[in-house]
Amino acid sequence: MTETATTVLWAQDGGVATITLNRPEVRNALTADMKESLLAALRRAGGDPAVRAVIITGAGGAFCAGQDLREHGELLAAGQPALDTVRRHYNPIVTALMTMPKPVVAAIHGSAAGAGAAFALACDLRIAGRGASLLMAFARVGLGPDSGSSWTLQRLAGPGRAAQMLILAEPLTADQALAAGLVTAVVDDAEVTAAAQELAARLAAGPTAAYAAIKAALAYSASHDLTESLENEARLQESLGRTADHQAATAAFLRKERPVFEGR
Repeated sequence: MTETATTVLWAQDGGVATITLNRPEVRNALTADMKESLLAALRRAGGDPAVRAVIITGAGGAFCAGQDLREHGELLAAGQPALDTVRRHYNPIVTALMTMPKPVVAAIHGSAAGAGAAFALACDLRIAGRGASLLMAFARVGLGPDSGSSWTLQRLAGPGRAAQMLILAEPLTADQALAAGLVTAVVDDAEVTAAAQELAARLAAGPTAAYAAIKAALAYSASHDLTESLENEARLQESLGRTADHQAATAAFLRKERPVFEGR
């Protein structure tokens, strides 16, 4: 099934939903309407039990150039700066990516800049083409970080690298991003889509209830102390221990068989 909603495309193949940013003529730069469509697609993916893994990608030769500065400039010239877009759009989009109870894979080809790079960092796993780049472009237009980049970037690459990328606003190549821990794998540009689909299909066939708990545990532990994090892990394990997936996987292990996960 494939549906077209102008600037955001939705496609579903089995348990994998692919959400494609679709303004290739401007490197998928984000307008207000596009951000609202993206948020709706993410919420759809998060709430649909038939979707077990998600791919985020961009049409054409880029992942996402971030905010559409033409739209932004027109609003500034009209005396109507859309600075509320951070709370209205970017924050909810990043929250949807990071709290979605299923794994999200970013398929990155070409440039991922500004909010586009931040969206990629908010995904759980990132497959980058060799020609891809990550650019924290905010300082280039006199702005600070948004879209969760002040949170995700330093946790993935460390505070020193985060400060360097945000202050200098210089792009990292795919290989540099891999060395910094910002992407999961680098493949040939022509293989990005296939590699992301293969990974997402593997995740969709996996223990998705456990993946949801892993995401929740990592987010919780990032802002809680050891004692609280240990207790949270205990709560999560108690819940997972009652799932059909855990019971079936344990039985399959004892029989030396491959488990089949249903996400419940």
